[in-house]
Amino acid sequence: MPNLLSAESISLALGTNQVLDGVSLGVGTGDRIGVVGRNGGGKSTLLRVLAGTQLIDSGRVTRVGGLTTGMLSQDDRLDPEATVGAAVLGDRAEHEWAGDPRIRDVLGGLLGGVTFAAIGGPDAIVGTKSGGERRRIALAQLLIDDPDLLLLDEPTNHLDVEGVQWLAEHLVRRRARPDNAFVTITHDRWFLDAVAEHTWEVVDGRVEQYDGGYAAYVLAKSERARVAAATEDRRQNLLRKELAWLRRGAPARTSKPRFRIDAANELIKGEPDPRDEVALVRFATTRLGKDVIDLIDATVEVGGRRILDKQTWRLAPGERTGIVGVNGAGKSTVLRAIEGSQPLTAGKRKQGRTVELAFLTQEVRELDAYDGQRVIDAITEVKSFIMLGGKEVSASSLAKRLGFSGARQQTRVGDLSGGERRRLQLLRLLMTEPNVLLLDEPTNDLDIETLTSLEDVLDGWAGTLIVVSHDRYLLERMCDRQVALLGDGRIRELPGGVEQYLELRAAATVSVAPQPAATVPAPEARSAVSAAEQRDARKEMGRIERTLSKLADQEEKLHDALVEAATDPARATELDGQLRAIHVQREEIEERWLELSELVE
Repeated sequence: MPNLLSAESISLALGTNQVLDGVSLGVGTGDRIGVVGRNGGGKSTLLRVLAGTQLIDSGRVTRVGGLTTGMLSQDDRLDPEATVGAAVLGDRAEHEWAGDPRIRDVLGGLLGGVTFAAIGGPDAIVGTKSGGERRRIALAQLLIDDPDLLLLDEPTNHLDVEGVQWLAEHLVRRRARPDNAFVTITHDRWFLDAVAEHTWEVVDGRVEQYDGGYAAYVLAKSERARVAAATEDRRQNLLRKELAWLRRGAPARTSKPRFRIDAANELIKGEPDPRDEVALVRFATTRLGKDVIDLIDATVEVGGRRILDKQTWRLAPGERTGIVGVNGAGKSTVLRAIEGSQPLTAGKRKQGRTVELAFLTQEVRELDAYDGQRVIDAITEVKSFIMLGGKEVSASSLAKRLGFSGARQQTRVGDLSGGERRRLQLLRLLMTEPNVLLLDEPTNDLDIETLTSLEDVLDGWAGTLIVVSHDRYLLERMCDRQVALLGDGRIRELPGGVEQYLELRAAATVSVAPQPAATVPAPEARSAVSAAEQRDARKEMGRIERTLSKLADQEEKLHDALVEAATDPARATELDGQLRAIHVQREEIEERWLELSELVE
């Protein structure tokens, strides 16, 4: 596919930091690209270079003639004096935007519909809106303008779970034309998997390019590390590859060849779960006893609105629960009610005598008092060593696990970025050795690498964990249970997780305000399939599965050969070419398997 934009050997230094070092890349027609990397690694700078708003030191960026580009940046560029309607719709006439299904879709997904109900109406003034509301206004404006090249810097910030799902579906559905493309920076791993067909990792001045979303990126990065080191255990590599394969692709693609699922299950049957839930609950019970925190017949009202209405929630030792709900549903208020800082209007709160509670709020101003201290001093002021996963861990070691290298631990707190301050806030809380931990939007300002490290740390932490987050990947990875606040004063159990929550929200929306039929794409009609056609499909699927099994054997032999050829670049290159050819062949016949599976379901 032809490129809309090409960058050749671009380099850029900001101060003493070489942000980009001889980077070459292209954005092709129809590309959907996700950008990941550590905070401060140069992701936003790269996007500004692509947008043409950041000058480079050397190299060249070329664009096709007439290319229109739009960028959602981290800073607010809206006119504070403008009305919301003017900011979003510009000078479009009402009949023009009201009759356009694409524009109505954006207004419904981000601003509460054509009445702008979620943002105070079209005549509200932009300058009176909160940061999150202004960000949604800017995103809506950009999606309605529909430029050829769409550049998005953390578009899921300030969106709830429902909003993130809508945005993913909108980008895949509306931005799948061959004449446009988009590039998005995101730390939301579910969103990355849902929208990206390619992933760029900005690291040490380079841009490493991978096919697929987050799961495929993790797989490919692991594979590259294995080949480079030539010592990775083969079984572990196959495990990562199979698990990534099971997760990759569009969210709706759930049919997978049966034999590959069986093969993956065989590989992982001896692998322990990320955390030993039985051992952790036993240890948590030892630390907490049977009584943790109980809300009994609790009613909470804030500003005349009832957040909880006679609800009972008894937190158990070792419980790991995620709370989901739309913005403004009262999730943070419920956390404060559990903590005890939010008074109950009615009912009772009971706390066990052994509870040691820590609460990560969305505010980081508490660190202002430590601006003159070094990072390591701000941590060891709390404690120098803690017990984690049954082992003694030093403050310095834990800081390294959450992204503070030895040199960075000597940095003054006042010089830290927003993401680093968030990490320091978490570290100080963990060093108190709490046995009840409340986390309010812990993913704010954290990159994917730090999120993965945080999850790894909490895998060995024994206690009761309650998390409010719009990051569904984190909720499913970190929590064993989800509950929802749907605005009716109840705490609703979600046995089906976030997917069930989205179904409940969709059902509620349809019952309250059904959308015109024209705005909802009709499902594709599926013609009847005869019994003979189904028999033929099953036979062909069997042939494909046998072929895939042979390809898997060939792939395994090539992996072995690659390890042996680690010191022979020419041979390694030849083998890598053969491996890539097998991957292409496998992808093609797997697609055919999936097509046939639709006929026999």
